Amino acid sequence: MEKTPALAILATLAATPAAAHLPPGEYGSFLAGVTHPLFGLDHVLAMIAVGLWAAQIGGRALWQVPTAFVLAMLAGFALALIGLPLPMVEPAILASIIVLGLVVAMALRPAAPWAMALVAGFALFHGHAHGGELGSAQALTFGTGFAIATAGLHAMGLLIALIFARALQAGSGLVLRIMGGATALAGAAIAFG
Repeated sequence: MEKTPALAILATLAATPAAAHLPPGEYGSFLAGVTHPLFGLDHVLAMIAVGLWAAQIGGRALWQVPTAFVLAMLAGFALALIGLPLPMVEPAILASIIVLGLVVAMALRPAAPWAMALVAGFALFHGHAHGGELGSAQALTFGTGFAIATAGLHAMGLLIALIFARALQAGSGLVLRIMGGATALAGAAIAFG
């Protein structure tokens, strides 16, 4: 029983998808929307970090921070669909991994509205990337799928944090801080590797 959390975390960290994005023309289905965020290490790392951070902050942030991310991501998705560009989408996504990893590593606990604003800012870029790759496919089914998958990744981050709740209650939260540092390092490796 004690090995289960460690094995789950190891499996999550060791998983490397074959491709981050589907070829153009294969978007539009609900399943494509669900799988899209799961096949990009950049998306997975950022989404899980949001859940970890929400757990560190606690209180209403447990649901407010992930919800702010999903809603802002959908707004970014809509911006891309109507053709409004955002500058430097990919660099902002890479920055989100590093920054979110760092806030977890430093165990920053701002008021929930500040955390919501930070994740929402990054979420616009994540959503825009999804919408920009969609092309002429069916936006509603794809968007629903990727919003559900994103919420699931946030929930995974919350679950990982809850597994280590004792460490959080003890005040150190060392395991989560290490995960945050590893996330930031992985983001830097993706960005500069």
